[in-house]
Amino acid sequence: MRTRRGLILSLCILAFASQAFAKSGLTSGDLRQLRNVDDVQISPSCKLIAYTVVNRDRPGRPFGQVWVLDVASGNSKRLGSESESGDNPRWSPDSRKIAYVRDLNGKAELVVMGADGSTPEALAPMQWTNGPLPSTGEIISWAPDGKQLVFVSSTPGPETAAATGDPLVFTRYLYKPTASEGVAPFSDNRRTHLFIADLANHKVRQVTDGTYYEHSVDWSPRGDEILFISNHEPDPDMSFNYDMFALRVSDHSTRRITFTKGAEYFGRWSPDGTKIAFQGTKRPLTSSETTMEDTHIWIMNADGSNRQEIGAKLDNRQNAPMWAADGRSVYLTVEERGNVPLYRIDVSGAQPRAEVVIGGAIHIGSWGSPGWSLGKDGLIAYACSTPADYSQLFIKQGDSTRQVTHLNDAVLSGKTIAPVTTVTFDSYDGLNVEAFLTEPVSLDPSKKYPMIVVIHGGPHGAQGPELSLKSQAYASHGFATLMVNYRGSTSYGQKFADGIFGDQDGGEARDVLSGVDAVLGQFPWVDADRLGVEGVSYGGQLSDWIITQTNRFKAAIPTAGISNLISFNFLSYYHDYLPVEYGQTLEQGTLMDLLWQHSAMRYVTNVHTPTMLVHGLNDNDVPTEEAEQYYIALKEVGVETILVLYPREGHGLQEPGHQIDDINRSFDWYDKHFAKAK
Repeated sequence: MRTRRGLILSLCILAFASQAFAKSGLTSGDLRQLRNVDDVQISPSCKLIAYTVVNRDRPGRPFGQVWVLDVASGNSKRLGSESESGDNPRWSPDSRKIAYVRDLNGKAELVVMGADGSTPEALAPMQWTNGPLPSTGEIISWAPDGKQLVFVSSTPGPETAAATGDPLVFTRYLYKPTASEGVAPFSDNRRTHLFIADLANHKVRQVTDGTYYEHSVDWSPRGDEILFISNHEPDPDMSFNYDMFALRVSDHSTRRITFTKGAEYFGRWSPDGTKIAFQGTKRPLTSSETTMEDTHIWIMNADGSNRQEIGAKLDNRQNAPMWAADGRSVYLTVEERGNVPLYRIDVSGAQPRAEVVIGGAIHIGSWGSPGWSLGKDGLIAYACSTPADYSQLFIKQGDSTRQVTHLNDAVLSGKTIAPVTTVTFDSYDGLNVEAFLTEPVSLDPSKKYPMIVVIHGGPHGAQGPELSLKSQAYASHGFATLMVNYRGSTSYGQKFADGIFGDQDGGEARDVLSGVDAVLGQFPWVDADRLGVEGVSYGGQLSDWIITQTNRFKAAIPTAGISNLISFNFLSYYHDYLPVEYGQTLEQGTLMDLLWQHSAMRYVTNVHTPTMLVHGLNDNDVPTEEAEQYYIALKEVGVETILVLYPREGHGLQEPGHQIDDINRSFDWYDKHFAKAK
């Protein structure tokens, strides 16, 4: 029998355990169970919604599965078997069938089946390319009569045989694969072309050919043409410039619609086929990897005349457009102070008028697709991430909004999500900059906590308050994290994005350090003696640089960072990035001298911060040599450093197993060096 004293002790233990459990946060291992909604497509009938769920519970990279929601009942059904993966679901015009890309045993194929998942029919194998092909749009589009569909796939190019033989012989300027490639060291030189599949007889015909890449398709409502995007510069490898074309279905002839110096992306026919909405730039130099100029939304007549920049008054980066069913307005997402809300632009009057449709501390859309869809009856379905969860499926009908999926409830149940606080400050030159501070779980303001500065990549990107597993895992470990949207970041207007022009590893690095000072001044619980710095891609570059300028950080973890701007330019798969960022090629004037002055390698003797360099073994965006040369240089000057290379990875880590390992190694690295600072 329990004594009264024993009962009290047991109750105290239970209360303590309950409190500890309630205060537990996310851990690195939770990544395996976390899922998110990606692509979203409303059926023309508005009765069904197809969406892709991204899973991480298998070996290798994340994989998608296609689900269909019955709007009336709220029930969802997965298409295909548990073992297969799928993405890019697209509805037939009568809503009775759905086409998507199915991956079975490592091979992709175009599949069409009933809306209920019945009678699946494999129409054609599909193959993409690992060659650099940025910012592509739709790869499947139905004919308006529902009898045919167009899809994008690749065929070998004239260089493929030589570049895959023994010896390997390269003739192209772009001979390396794209950023996400983690296995093949070189481009497969395949070209993407348009194919039309006939559903009645399953015949497939290739309708474009040659050495250009065609992609981003949209079948016209009139049925006579197919819109697509391609780069037809004299040497497309050396000059990135997408233009818009239309293929005549009857004879496969093409007409060129745009001849601009800027780039056009994601063309969409208006409902009556008389106009085209698209995303575009105006500057004559556009990078194929990351661009300083904010993309805006335009409309024009179907013949390319009467171009109008309808997004001109929204001074922020704008994403792929979609027409309302009545053709009187265009919907789009906009990057806005670290968030991504949905806007509507009314184009029915003399002047375009913009309004927010769905706003707040949210991120609508996804990396691989727009992530939202419009119905004819005003229904909006969208994937949306928040500070509390990865992206889930939401539906907005009139003034009513509801969350449909709750994919992570079991993982998040009983977990504490650390709060994210917005911090604004004036940088060294008076420029107002925004940052996001994630507090440690179970914060006690009377104590001191380490802080990790997590720097975003791009540089023309941004971080926001949406859920970040790594920041939350750090919070569970007792670390704060600071994310600074330094000059050059998007979502703060064109002038802010241009603030980095000709000055990499300059003012933006000082913005980051100013952000650290601002937080130390405002939050006394942050320990100035236990600071770490890290980042991926451009964030890795700034981490490399910052530790040459200050010794205030006790440990650093640069990931996929550039240490030498000159070597990077000639080793990366894309060679137009720095010329766009500086306005000239490296061979002109004294630009090489300037770039060496702004390279971390130039100042490696100043480094005293223990550094763990992390890189994908087959990164061709920021080549692995950028980490290797910095590693050797740090060793030679006596800095404690280790080099971690992940196989099967390109730019950044994609395999969940590698991401988990990286987080755990980061804990160990910081713990070791923060302990010395106490």
